[in-house]
Amino acid sequence: MGWRIAVGADSAGYEYKEALKKQLQDDPRVDAVLDVGIGSDEDVDYPHIGVAAGRKVADGEVDRALLVCGTGIGVAMAANTVPGVRASVAHDSFSVERLVKSNNAQVLTFGQRVIGLELAKNLASQWLDHVFDETSPSAAKVAALEEYDRAAGEQPAPAC
Repeated sequence: MGWRIAVGADSAGYEYKEALKKQLQDDPRVDAVLDVGIGSDEDVDYPHIGVAAGRKVADGEVDRALLVCGTGIGVAMAANTVPGVRASVAHDSFSVERLVKSNNAQVLTFGQRVIGLELAKNLASQWLDHVFDETSPSAAKVAALEEYDRAAGEQPAPAC
């Protein structure tokens, strides 16, 4: 069974999202690609894209998400607001590897204004090969993150 991946971008990441989406659709390791926006004629702010993708991951509709904005930071922050989702920007091979192997993160983000398209394509391809090892020394750290996530979900919302 191959990966199910959501892709998304705001207007600052649209071109990369389209190129990466095509690459993922053509990759035999990927079974499905779900585009959560934007379309060529849309202008949606990054928080909405990041949260939409994060919800698809949290709901189990997709296994992972690949998001692009100007820096990759905004969509990562937005996706991280969804309980159970771990997202980060990564612009080098080692960080992409550790994103998955050390942190069991499901969401990789790129900055279209930060890295070249060929590097983004290379890193996205590498990302598909990495899986989290539940028996690794990092498992206890990821379990701690998950526990904090659960505890935060049980806290009452702060009064405004």
